[in-house]
Amino acid sequence: MNDRFNTIAGWTLFGGIVALGLSTISSHYFLADKHEAPEKMGYAVVGATDGGGAAVAVAPIANRLAKADASKGEAIFAKCKACHTIDQGAANGIGPNLWAVIGDAIGQGRGGFAFSDSLKAKGGKWDFAQLDTWLTNPKAFADGTKMSFAGLPSPDDRANVILYLNTKGSNLPLPAPVADTAPAAAAGAAAAPGATPAAGASTGASAPGVGASTPAVAPPVAAGSAK
Repeated sequence: MNDRFNTIAGWTLFGGIVALGLSTISSHYFLADKHEAPEKMGYAVVGATDGGGAAVAVAPIANRLAKADASKGEAIFAKCKACHTIDQGAANGIGPNLWAVIGDAIGQGRGGFAFSDSLKAKGGKWDFAQLDTWLTNPKAFADGTKMSFAGLPSPDDRANVILYLNTKGSNLPLPAPVADTAPAAAAGAAAAPGATPAAGASTGASAPGVGASTPAVAPPVAAGSAK
């Protein structure tokens, strides 16, 4: 009986050693080369710069809302449900309930939710522009906020979420789109200071067919015309 027990115990111990060895070997295999730094550190942030250091123009929130899609906003809002409820009468979670939040006071109400002092000090109401700024970077909007969410870098994503929020109890009229001045600004930036105008451009009084860089020549005075 003792021999049989010792045999079973021996095989059990042997099996454990084999399993441990295989586990160690597999871990080395799957972690191979993981200690090396990636070729390019970090990740790109949409809408920050164009790669040359220049700020990328973002369309006004009114213009983006006119093209926004509430169904896409609902899909994006799914990541917010870990902290927020949005249905009417739902309880607050880690964050406040967001039913009819657009048009409501910033950092107030919401069923007695304990907002941070920095957010309560902002004042005003959650209009479309304020929400757009908030969702871009909550900590930049109110330093000291309890909200740990980093923000939505995509301007279109923010517009989609805001449009969805407006359908959940707020239903405020959307602002009218405004004229987009980005093309005009870009055209002005393209003209470098001190650049020579193209031939034929009007720069003042010029003789027909004479380039802008060529000064106009006065016609000769006929003999005897001077008085």
